[in-house]
Amino acid sequence: MAKVIMVQGTMSNAGKSWVVAGLCRIFRQDGYHVAPFKSQNMALNSFITKEGLEMGRAQVMQCEAAGIEPSVQMNPILLKPTNEIGSQVILNGEVIGNFSAKEYFQKKKDFLPEIKKAYDVLAEKYDIIVIEGAGSPAEINLKKDDIVNMGMAELADAPVILIGDIDRGGVFAQLVGTMMLLEKKEQNRIKGFVINKFRGDVTLLQSGITMLEEKCQKKVLGVIPYLSIDIEDEDSLSQRFEKKEKRGLLDIAVIHFPHISNFTDFNRLEAIEGICLRYVKKTSELKWPDMIILPGTKNTIEDLLFIRQEGLESAIKKLSQKGVIVFGICGGYQMMGNLLSDPYGIEKKGTIRGMQLLPIKTIFEKEKTRTRVKGRFLTVFGDLKELSEKIFWGYEIHMGKTEIEKGQPFTKIVKENKDDQIDGVQNQNCYGTYVHGIFDAEETAQALIKALCQKKNIDCTDILKNTVNWQAYKQKQYDLLADTIRSSLDMQEIYKILEGGR
Repeated sequence: MAKVIMVQGTMSNAGKSWVVAGLCRIFRQDGYHVAPFKSQNMALNSFITKEGLEMGRAQVMQCEAAGIEPSVQMNPILLKPTNEIGSQVILNGEVIGNFSAKEYFQKKKDFLPEIKKAYDVLAEKYDIIVIEGAGSPAEINLKKDDIVNMGMAELADAPVILIGDIDRGGVFAQLVGTMMLLEKKEQNRIKGFVINKFRGDVTLLQSGITMLEEKCQKKVLGVIPYLSIDIEDEDSLSQRFEKKEKRGLLDIAVIHFPHISNFTDFNRLEAIEGICLRYVKKTSELKWPDMIILPGTKNTIEDLLFIRQEGLESAIKKLSQKGVIVFGICGGYQMMGNLLSDPYGIEKKGTIRGMQLLPIKTIFEKEKTRTRVKGRFLTVFGDLKELSEKIFWGYEIHMGKTEIEKGQPFTKIVKENKDDQIDGVQNQNCYGTYVHGIFDAEETAQALIKALCQKKNIDCTDILKNTVNWQAYKQKQYDLLADTIRSSLDMQEIYKILEGGR
């Protein structure tokens, strides 16, 4: 059976996902076959495995760091929020329904056998498993029947490292307060603390670290500096949305829907020097971009109503009429159409007018489409003609069937042993597709840059020099993460913890 270690945090966004990814990378560098595991993840960024099953992207990112193929066994439960008090529940990659928070809380212990089964399969295949917790283990109102923090640690008999976020302040109170709210047996599982996101001179922390160790009788295993590394992060707390605008020759505005999903579609473009990619919530923030992107969303109809009420829909349509490119992906593609109909109440029962930018209509269905895809752009007209015949890859994940009423097809999906499938539509300077990750291919990204520069009548040479092999770029980021964590933590002590405690 695999050796195991668990990373828990004092709060959401303490840095658990990155530390798990860093440890996975370190263990891989040290010659171990390692896998991440998170029993329950709540996120709107998801991924489709090669089997056509759905899982959280945080564990996919950790799999990339570990150098392994993602599997839903690494994230048996995924919760995708549909509103403030409910989520779509995905078990072992399959949708089992929409639950209110209360309904799910009452049922979640029923999922323990599936969690254990998934974990046991991994434990037989790998040398080391690095488990990630969720939120805080000291949520005393939620501890009953816990399946993701100390409940998971007990199920896997895992020693725990507790991470505190010093960037938000109060890290010593976070760590001491968490310990005080844990039961004695839970306190015993914690083998050490990590202080994360530190800026400044680490020697200034020493008196606080000494007092913390004396008060809790736990060792501080290290202090990790605040990292400026380009790695995928969790969705609702993503700091990407809070970044100040960087200057760039090209300006791309992504509409920040309340239920925005799979915004990792734009990490590729955001990483290119010379492109200013910004997330827009208000009409006043929209300005006059070179391209507007309507991204994926977990609730297309609600988010369409949101941008309609906020005046964003009207502003986007006015800019479109003046020649600004509008590009929709998945839910954004659906809302650009003439009509959206939800006869089964999948999102919001009824029929609603779309933005009327593309000649399509969408009917929401009970079955979710989940598949990896590859294909090519067809003959593209208008401002994005540079995309013509370029190859792409990505995945589809949506609940809805879209009918193209007229207009020009946009892309073609190539399927093994099946007929090719037309996807998306183009209409003047408006374009739409269901394919997530469509900009990840280097030739697609370069073609998009050329098209935007030609429209703006500027030289694209410098920007094109900054495009890189995306997969190689990500691997370099994982190595940077591992190097920083290895130099910041007492890895000898962590290996002792793996071997059974100090």
